[in-house]
Amino acid sequence: MYESLATQGRERVHTGLAGIDSARLKKLRSSHLRDCFSIIDEMRHKLEFVARVRGISFIDDAASRSSLSTWYALETVEGDIVWIANGSTAEKANASGIKRLRTLVQNKVKSIICIGDSTPFAIAFGDIVSDIRSVADMREAVTMAFYTDRENYKVLFSPAVENGQSYEEQGDAFKREVNEL
Repeated sequence: MYESLATQGRERVHTGLAGIDSARLKKLRSSHLRDCFSIIDEMRHKLEFVARVRGISFIDDAASRSSLSTWYALETVEGDIVWIANGSTAEKANASGIKRLRTLVQNKVKSIICIGDSTPFAIAFGDIVSDIRSVADMREAVTMAFYTDRENYKVLFSPAVENGQSYEEQGDAFKREVNEL
């Protein structure tokens, strides 16, 4: 129960707590609940704004390693999105349920860049997103996203599936590449 609160994202939790005085939060009797609120403020790589370069916002959501977490990220980010995801095998994509993202992808995502195999994403979204590409690494993904022919869009790195690399490593690599643009 408490883990789900910590993974909901700052905006949702802050909205839900808007009417609660911070002094009351400090007096919570449940140490587990208090710890959840501490984790939320310390969590890196969860809808973390990285930079705005030539009008393009870059958002690090490397901690989203499931379709549900990525669903929340896509729901939260406003405007047109170029989505950088982890490429995957068909089994991993099916296991993570990326097809659940279909409505949000149709309404918000203009381009999908997969680090690795994009085939499962092309199968799931190819009829609603015309620009789905595979790249070899994070550098290529960020560069491709930056040079996408779109105006006033946001680049969201939200992996959606595991790829064997830690989310901290991937999030740090994303930030490093954005800062080198």
